[in-house]
Amino acid sequence: HYLQARGLQLLQRNYRCRRGEIDLVLQDKDSQVFVEVRYRRRPDFGSAAESVDRRKQSKLIACAHHYLQTYPGAGQRPGRFDVISISGDGEAGRQPSGIEWFQNAFSTME
Repeated sequence: HYLQARGLQLLQRNYRCRRGEIDLVLQDKDSQVFVEVRYRRRPDFGSAAESVDRRKQSKLIACAHHYLQTYPGAGQRPGRFDVISISGDGEAGRQPSGIEWFQNAFSTME
C-alpha cells in the first residue's frame, strides 16, 4: 500500500521461481520495478536494508531475469531494483516505527 500510495501500480506479489522470490513487481510510470521488502524489529545485527547483501542481490537479479523471460512485454520497459526497509521498535505486536524506500538500491552491473 505504501508504494501504491506513491503512484506505483502493483503487477504481482511474491513472484517465485527456482532461483528465488521477488516480493513485489510494480510499474512506476514507464519503469519495471522489482522490490525486496525487509523488516527488522531490532537493529542489533544491522538495518533491514543492510540485510540485502550481494548474495541476496544475485538471487533477485536471477529471479528478475526469469520474470522478464516469462513476461516478455515487461522487458520493454527499463527496470530497477528497490528495497523497502521497515524497522520496528523491538516489541512484538507493535506497528513499525519507520519505512524507508531505497530506489535503485542496486543494479545488475555491480
